Amino acid sequence: MTALGSGAGRLHTAYLRPGSASFTEFLSGVAPELLPGRRAVPSGAEFAAPHGTTIVAAEYAGGVVMAGDRRATMGSLIANRDMDKVYAADEYSVVGIAGTAGIALEVVRLYQVELEHYEKIEGAIMSIEGKANRLASMIRGNLGLAMQGLSVVPMFAGFDLDERRGRIFSYDVTGGCYPESDHHSIGSGSMFARGSLKKTWRPGLAEADAVRCCLEALYDAADDDSATGGPDVGRRIWPRVAVVDVDGVRLVGDDELAAIVAELVAARRDNPGGAR
Repeated sequence: MTALGSGAGRLHTAYLRPGSASFTEFLSGVAPELLPGRRAVPSGAEFAAPHGTTIVAAEYAGGVVMAGDRRATMGSLIANRDMDKVYAADEYSVVGIAGTAGIALEVVRLYQVELEHYEKIEGAIMSIEGKANRLASMIRGNLGLAMQGLSVVPMFAGFDLDERRGRIFSYDVTGGCYPESDHHSIGSGSMFARGSLKKTWRPGLAEADAVRCCLEALYDAADDDSATGGPDVGRRIWPRVAVVDVDGVRLVGDDELAAIVAELVAARRDNPGGAR
């Protein structure tokens, strides 16, 4: 990235000019080759890249919960058993990734910098609609790679400081952004997770009930989808769960998750199919 330096120990003049509050726009003007969507894929190349799978989210009385399984698959192989797929985007929002794992992680890191850059430049937190739309534009920038099979389809959720409630947004590979009501799921096991959420979710859930609802959905998805990893009791690998409320983002601890999973597994011994 030699273009950024105009001499030893000196910053490039691009850093000294006032500009947009968007870090992505700044980067596209200064070093566009660093953007995930600008990577070139050799024509005719055939390879298998690890893919992240199922993400679920559910609103509750005080905010929103997002949970993701930990398995990454590469074709029929398990590429990783403890991959994190749920990340804090900023203080009041989270993003979960599904799709090509490596590119998705780059998009998430760039998105985190994007929101932090905006807050530093503008001196205020971006609205939740603004955050959702900013992520949509970044997904749209990856369309070229998506057309070659390297797609990134995240889910965004956060606490709306104006409406004082949790919000969920889903996307498609073209960057379309869609507000979701109550709950949603994405990824290879989303069909099974969504069926579980329909049976277990109800309005006005408490936080603990919403966490259990999401864990049950991942359990059901793993039961029917080989690419989704359920709670791994033997290795003590639990889904990654984030809670977002008026106090911000909180990751649910392993000890708390282990207790909920133990209750869930015990309940499924007599009723393997879950809620009816």
